[in-house]
Amino acid sequence: MMDAQQMAKKAKKKPVRRLFSKDELKTLKAHSKARTPVAKIAKQMKRTEGSLRQKANKLGIGLGHMR
Repeated sequence: MMDAQQMAKKAKKKPVRRLFSKDELKTLKAHSKARTPVAKIAKQMKRTEGSLRQKANKLGIGLGHMR
């Protein structure tokens, strides 16, 4: 059995931040042109939908099939 302190440690997960590589940026731009749904892109690139939307917004490109 775990006590309260061990459960608190287990609950705190530090977010893992990975930078976008040049290849990933090219892929994101290609999906933007193809109007691929964000959920599909997220699974393929192993990133969250939110992170992809944030990056697309910073790059000034639209993302998703419905804009």
